[in-house]
Parts: sequence; C-alpha cells; structure tokens
Amino acid sequence: MKSILFAGLLAAAPLAAVAAPENYVLDSSHSQIVFSYNHLGYSTGYGMFSGFEGEISYDAEDPAASSVEVSFPVRSMLTGWEARFEHFMSDDFFGAADDSEMVTFTSTGIEVTGDDTALITGDLTLNGVTKSVVLDATLNQAGDHPMEGKPWLGFFATTTLVRSEFELGMFAPYVSDEVEVEISVEAMKAE
Repeated sequence: MKSILFAGLLAAAPLAAVAAPENYVLDSSHSQIVFSYNHLGYSTGYGMFSGFEGEISYDAEDPAASSVEVSFPVRSMLTGWEARFEHFMSDDFFGAADDSEMVTFTSTGIEVTGDDTALITGDLTLNGVTKSVVLDATLNQAGDHPMEGKPWLGFFATTTLVRSEFELGMFAPYVSDEVEVEISVEAMKAE
C-alpha cells in the first residue's frame, strides 16, 4: 500500500511543480508609477516614481494565488520642478528629510475578473499610514522577452487614493484630495 501511495505522489509531483508560482523581480528600468491631481481647477499636476524594486510571485495556472510586494523611498519621487519636490518632502506633506521614509505595497488578495484582468487588494503604507487599496490590474503580456531570452511579464494598473486618509491632506479640497495613480511595470523571471 505504501509503495502505491509513494508512486502516486511521485506521479503527481511534476504536475505540482508546473502549477507552482514562479518568482519575478521588477525591471526597474521599465517600471513607473505616475500620479496626478487637480490643482485649484486650473491644471493637472503630475509626479512619478521610477527605478524602484519589487517582487511578483506569479501563478499562471491560478492567478488568484499570485502576490506582489514593492518598496521604495518617498524621496525617489520625480516632480519635474525642484521647488515642488521640496514642498512635497516638507512637513506640509511627507516630512521626509532622508530616504528612511518608505512607500510599501504588499498584496493581500487577488480577485480574477477576466482572462487578463484582476483586482489586486493590498496594504499600502504611505506617510507612515497603512490602508487597504485595490489596484485594477491588467496583464499586458507574458512570454519570453525578445532581447533578454527569458520569461517576462508586463502589467498595467490604476487606483485612486484619497491623500487625506494618509495624513497628506494639506490644501484639500482646493488641491484635489483624490489622486489618480497609474502603474506600469515589467518583471523578469528571478534567477
């Protein structure tokens, strides 16, 4: 009986290996987070984070079993104007004097909504406050990278953050409390 059970486990082992999640690391050179907000009704302000690192555990057979984790210093923000950057880093907003103030996102659940879409729920820590947020995500492409010759993933996601929920509500509602976020990332199979 033991030998039949053992043989059955061995036969099932290759199937389990195929279905196991695979680890990917973000391609920092092709991953960006762009945010926008309404400035007094006159214009739309933009900022970006780029060059950050993160990990994706991707299960192609069961995408709901996948996960993502990203972390980067808030001072890696790009605004296109040094005075605006310094204002965002001031005590009016982040109070970030050095790179110790981090932005982190850790997924807590994934709801598959279509062949290549999902809602990714996770804990976002911003300005020392952690809130649950939902990313509306699309898998752009999964396959071998034509130049790198190894498995690659591409994702796009959006969400809306209410900045006052993260104690960043200075000048709201004149400067919009809602911040639109677009995320575009590429990830390569971990070695």
